[in-house]
Amino acid sequence: MKRFLVLFVLMLTIMLMVSINGIYAETSKSAEPPSSLSGKVVETMNGGGYTYVNIEKDGKKTWVAIPETKVAVGQNISFQPGSTISNFRSKKLNRTFEAIVFSEGTTGQHGDGSVNKSGGRGPAEVPANTAIKVNKASSLNAYTIAELYEKRTELDRKDVVVRGRVVKVSPEIMGKNWIHIQDGSGEPAKGTNDILVTSQELPSVGDTVTAEGVLYKDKDFGSGYKYSVILEQAGIKK
Repeated sequence: MKRFLVLFVLMLTIMLMVSINGIYAETSKSAEPPSSLSGKVVETMNGGGYTYVNIEKDGKKTWVAIPETKVAVGQNISFQPGSTISNFRSKKLNRTFEAIVFSEGTTGQHGDGSVNKSGGRGPAEVPANTAIKVNKASSLNAYTIAELYEKRTELDRKDVVVRGRVVKVSPEIMGKNWIHIQDGSGEPAKGTNDILVTSQELPSVGDTVTAEGVLYKDKDFGSGYKYSVILEQAGIKK
């Protein structure tokens, strides 16, 4: 009986050591740094102003979305780092991606206007050095963009109106269109000259519009999407 107990304890010890080693190995494996965002194009398609690219590297496939760009199957390609979104639904493609990385473009591409981000209806974005001056809307709850930043605490979760020029559009991300508006107020160095508006409507870059929606401060969507001021659920009029 004593010998049996000794053998039993020995077997339990061995099993415990194997289990611990297995857990350690799995932990070490998950802690490995991710591979670079590059590989061979095995599938690609366009929709809603974006190019969706499925790349393969070391037997692993990764979907990447970039502003509409000419990409060919079989091409070896590298992308700028981006944010991964799970269960992303593209209405234009009528398809849900289990995981997809949203990147600004291929390595060396920085949105110089040659890539269309507004669904084929204008340039990618207004050049940064373009002079913009748009008069404030006449509504009682209207503010300049600079004022929205200055008063973001007291205006949090309140309806506001802002008028400005559309300088950048990113359609169909997380079920909405992301529209950057400027009116000439604020300080570019501090980022207070540009307000992000989300809407189901899709204006063109260069349009002067009036947006009315709910202001949120310090809004964090996760996956790197965090904003000190954002206008949500906005209606947009030209």
